[in-house]
Amino acid sequence: MSFKTEIRAGMKIDWDVPIRMDDGIEVRADIFRPVADGKYPVIITYGPYAKYLHFEQLYKTCWDRMIETFPEVGDGSTNQFQSWEVVDPEKWVPDGYICIRVDSRGCGRSPGYVELWSAREAQDFATCIDWAGVQPWSNGKVGINGISYYGMNQWQVAALQPKHLAGICIWEGANDFYRDLAHHGGILCNFIENWYDMQVKSVQYGLGKNGYRSKLTGDWVSGPETLTTEELGANRFDFGGLAFEHEFDDEFWKSRTPDYSKIKVPLLSAGNWGGQGLHTRGNVEGFLNAASEDKWLEMHGIEHWTHFYTDYGRNLQKRFFDYFLKGEQNDWRSQPKVYLQVRHPGEKFVARAETSWPLASTQWTNMYLDANNQTLQPNAVQTSAQVSYRGLSEGLTFLTQPTDQDMEITGQLAAKLFVSSSTQDADLFLIVRLFDANMKEVTFQGALDPNTPVAQGWLRASHRALDVEKSKPYRPYHPHLKREMLTPGEIYELDVEILPTCIVIPAGYRIGLTVRGKDYVYPGATGAKLSNMKHPFTGVGPFTHNHPKDRPPEIFDGQVTLHTGGAHQSYLLCPVIPKK
Repeated sequence: MSFKTEIRAGMKIDWDVPIRMDDGIEVRADIFRPVADGKYPVIITYGPYAKYLHFEQLYKTCWDRMIETFPEVGDGSTNQFQSWEVVDPEKWVPDGYICIRVDSRGCGRSPGYVELWSAREAQDFATCIDWAGVQPWSNGKVGINGISYYGMNQWQVAALQPKHLAGICIWEGANDFYRDLAHHGGILCNFIENWYDMQVKSVQYGLGKNGYRSKLTGDWVSGPETLTTEELGANRFDFGGLAFEHEFDDEFWKSRTPDYSKIKVPLLSAGNWGGQGLHTRGNVEGFLNAASEDKWLEMHGIEHWTHFYTDYGRNLQKRFFDYFLKGEQNDWRSQPKVYLQVRHPGEKFVARAETSWPLASTQWTNMYLDANNQTLQPNAVQTSAQVSYRGLSEGLTFLTQPTDQDMEITGQLAAKLFVSSSTQDADLFLIVRLFDANMKEVTFQGALDPNTPVAQGWLRASHRALDVEKSKPYRPYHPHLKREMLTPGEIYELDVEILPTCIVIPAGYRIGLTVRGKDYVYPGATGAKLSNMKHPFTGVGPFTHNHPKDRPPEIFDGQVTLHTGGAHQSYLLCPVIPKK
């Protein structure tokens, strides 16, 4: 299959360029470059979402919301080449960049077997990077810039150290596939199975005439062949089934998790305060653990795709790539190592520069649970007490007194809880919540869900073992290698990781910690959903944990008891940031 070239929208475009892998498979790439001959830096992405698919064909609700709120995204472009979670070439090529989109093996226009985030896929990506680095139109410097999937595999390929990789921008991209994506706290998340059905199988190579027709080229998005249902099934792994089968952090997940010590390329890691479940933890962990000498962390809010395309996000990305790919002596070296969009209620954000993560000014503050009155207290509770709830119920909420002044919480949280169960196990869902002076809950536009709480954490009690070397008081680390079942009625000390967050709490508001046995549900949820998602949102987006095989009620719907005070000082650890 040959490729075709045309000049359109002021760019020279090569459609469906073959790139040969070491086993003979040819993956297909679209290349957008300046019309004028020359050697230019390259921005590349590699993933399963089908390069021929226009943004609006599968993700229309996301596009409409973004354009309505930020019309600047659509300005200055015909938008005919907009595609999900990758750069708009019309806003990069005029600035002297070449943009390459590669369909990963088995997806879109690339034949082969679908095995997402595998070692095979990472090697394919590295091959594409080094191929791009030696083309006659390339200056030899290749960068990666993309959201979510197109960010997540950046960590993997960077660890392979392809020769021509000169910079990566990971926009809301996880990297610990067990903890960030598949098993939150050891509890199976439904996301993989549902996402795989909706966003990967729907554009698998071989759908051909049974798939989408491209608005970009007029050709079949998942072609040119049309395969049978049986052939399609034989050409992909069963990701949902495998996620259930691999309940521990075994080689299946470890093979997808990068060796951070080998990530040495300059990097910009951009995470989302409201990305609980996929788009927060990995950006922080990757920034902290990568061996790169040149690394920066940026944290923002609202929908996870929006700021990638706004002037704010694009300008940040271009300053980074201009410096590392073009060699421009701009002001990037003065960019703060940690740059935060500090979140206030009402989707208000105030930019602030910091020097480190956790923030140097953090005052680690314990808020002690008191089962006598279901409160959070500033001091250790002297009187022992206990309170119980059914395992699969909405649980219990512990509240602070109203704050007497504004209070900022920014960073990673954790909880130490003393728990007993009437059964051999228990799943803990921890929700950090905010309530106004009238006790109305305040939620936020998260990366996906419009009613996202302040923060969340999870732990399956039988996965309570800690890796002492990797754990920190504010970020307990569980190896998730085996089950240690509970003795009914016995009290266990559990340390629960709660994902990074940021909120300035107005005076008169209260912090709440809900300990429950199932996913958070916002009482005022409208049931809105996105066109690319299988189910309506109720507060946790698509990151639900109700797989019946993973959570049989005879085990997880027992009586769970929280023990507080005296010898059992249960507490929430908060990163309080003093006013400057």
